[in-house]
Amino acid sequence: MDIEKAIAALDLPGKVRLLTGSALFALHDEPRIGLASLKLSDGPTGVRGAELRGGTIACVLPNATLLAQHWDTALAHEVGEVLADEAQAQQVHVVLGPTVNLHRTPLGGRLFEAYSEDPLLTGALAAAYVRGLQGKGIAATPKHYVANESETERRTASMVLDDKTLREVYLLPFEIVVEDSSPWAVMAAYNNVNGVPATEHTELVEGVLKGEWGFDGLLMSDWFATKSTAASANGGLDLVMPGPGGPWEDRLVAAVEAGEVAEPVVDDHVRRLLLLASRTGAFGVPRSWPRDLPAPDSPERREQLRRFAAGGMAVLKNSGVLPLAEPAIALIGRHATDTVAQGGGSAGVRPPHVVSIADGLTSLLGDRVSVVDGVEVRLRHAAPLAGVLRNIRATTFDANGEVLASREMEIAELAAYGGWAQGAASIELSGEFAAAAPARMLVGVRGFGEWTVEAAGSTYSEHLAWADGIVEEALLKPPHWTTEVLLAPGDRITARVRGASALAGLITQPVPRAPADAIGAAVRAAREADVAVVVVGLTEEQETEGFDKTTLALPGEQDALVAAVAAAAQRTVVVVNAATPVLMPWLAEVDAVLWAGLPGQEAGDAVAAALLGHVEPAGRLVTTFPRTDEDALPPVPSDGELRYCEGTALGYRAATDPLFWFGHGLGYTTWEYGEASTSVADGTISRVEVELTNSGERDGREVVQVYLRPRDEPVRLIGFAVADVGAGETARVEVPCSERVQRVWADGWHPLTGGEVLIARGLGDVRVVLPAGKG
Repeated sequence: MDIEKAIAALDLPGKVRLLTGSALFALHDEPRIGLASLKLSDGPTGVRGAELRGGTIACVLPNATLLAQHWDTALAHEVGEVLADEAQAQQVHVVLGPTVNLHRTPLGGRLFEAYSEDPLLTGALAAAYVRGLQGKGIAATPKHYVANESETERRTASMVLDDKTLREVYLLPFEIVVEDSSPWAVMAAYNNVNGVPATEHTELVEGVLKGEWGFDGLLMSDWFATKSTAASANGGLDLVMPGPGGPWEDRLVAAVEAGEVAEPVVDDHVRRLLLLASRTGAFGVPRSWPRDLPAPDSPERREQLRRFAAGGMAVLKNSGVLPLAEPAIALIGRHATDTVAQGGGSAGVRPPHVVSIADGLTSLLGDRVSVVDGVEVRLRHAAPLAGVLRNIRATTFDANGEVLASREMEIAELAAYGGWAQGAASIELSGEFAAAAPARMLVGVRGFGEWTVEAAGSTYSEHLAWADGIVEEALLKPPHWTTEVLLAPGDRITARVRGASALAGLITQPVPRAPADAIGAAVRAAREADVAVVVVGLTEEQETEGFDKTTLALPGEQDALVAAVAAAAQRTVVVVNAATPVLMPWLAEVDAVLWAGLPGQEAGDAVAAALLGHVEPAGRLVTTFPRTDEDALPPVPSDGELRYCEGTALGYRAATDPLFWFGHGLGYTTWEYGEASTSVADGTISRVEVELTNSGERDGREVVQVYLRPRDEPVRLIGFAVADVGAGETARVEVPCSERVQRVWADGWHPLTGGEVLIARGLGDVRVVLPAGKG
């Protein structure tokens, strides 16, 4: 049955039924027309599946900023193909990614999911990702349309920006990805844009997305984002997520019958839904799912993910200590043993493993590495690390105390919302203490609800009240309670909660040491080594959906740890395990800084490969690093509005003396730029060519960046290209330049003319300046 016949075969309630999800991550089937249920999954850097916690084991790729630091569309395409395989392995039709919002401010909490602060780089990488994903029949969903650069008050705030800023900056990456890769779906954002909800913004949806750009796919809402019935249906929204329930269903039927929404409008929404289903194999010719795909922990996948991570890491400073060759290394810091692989929020994936930096280095260097714990890096307690508890089990009960389900778990935490535990009256979590000797431990729970905890012969009761009813608070910032307990090997800890709101977790961890004791141990180890490698960073407390940061400072006493080690060690290397900028008050005191991002499941092996030079960390930064908190735009709305007062002068376009420029990265060799030329077509620069020489002793990869500095507009990136050049060799590099960033909006598009072309290794290292042409 074709799409038009299918629409004709359905009555109004039957059509409307298809336009709201059937579950948290699924759509309705309709046997009468041969429509199967579509399965959706979050997936910017891993296909999570339907469970918010503890679901299917899947690959955890490096985060979006680390992947973007390759500045390589071919690699972005490969990433899309890997995610398509992961989706096919789970029989997922639609991946909810990529995230193409911009890094308006480094204080943004969700930047780790988005590529960069630059619209051209973001759009080009996202388009390649989409082509890789959809080339294997899995729908991509670029998100969140549009101006969704703040997590604070994201469900209610209005982003206030003029047409010039909206068109030239925030719409541009969506324009590139829609026109260059034809995504099969797009997700509308939570926020309002100039007072109108994004889910019912007729001008931006019907006028720009579906009209000017010719988008023929489906526009779905972000989860629980739809705020109206008739206005959203008439404004171009095609699908309300999740379901069942929400503002459509019976209310949309009533709106059509009342004349508030025309039935052909509903037909167009269904038409787009059936086209999505047809493209992904849920309507028409049935899809055949492959069975011979690489497992998440297969050698093939591990090599890919290690390469994705190591090659995107950026060397920010290097006095010559990198790559490491010293025989004795003191590896210091909590992030060395508890390496953060991914950010927090809906995109979280259950990996087959996470290789810590300590394990990665010691697997290659053995006893030449001494590992020393650092200071505390978290304010909130998390579920215990692997090996702390064994025989972990979760059990759900109904209101009468009868068992609903019971499962063995790998971690002592699960989602009480959106997973197999949803609807339970109470949940029990338990596990045995796996240590070889008695130890004093912090034992407790996290998550809203009425808790009872049994440990070491004692029983504790605690009520963690949920006052505001905000899902983000319950899922991403759950409260916790702990007490200090002496545990013997094999002791079983049991916690039961009634009225769990979103997440239930069991805490078991060592009693924290005082910062002075941790720093003292690190200093002693540093004095005895040839080089100290200090690993610092952020955690999912700072880099998460739902919340923005209030400071760029490293949490805890990490800055004091680095300073103390640098004063004691012969040479000091700092590895930063974070996706977004941090302050570095110790920068002048250390010998090298490796920006490692959130490296995914192969984190430790990738960091080891980069530190030892087995893979060149040839990444270039995708965000401008401020020197102080005051240099970062605040992401906090005022009176319900967040005004983009900076206009188009975003990030590097407005920077004068940042800590590190957008595009910065040293790699492991040196480069000379020679003769260069520009080609002009229709008044804009179409191509730049430059002679590039690898003047170092190692083969290397360079990212040639081309910027336009107009007379009366901010500087902007107009092209980039990667080049692999052997030591001592010279290559002629051609950089295609985009017309889309060589124009300005003033009641329509007008070309930019005149100014200068900058050929650079980042705006802090401009190598060639050429006239832009006839002005």
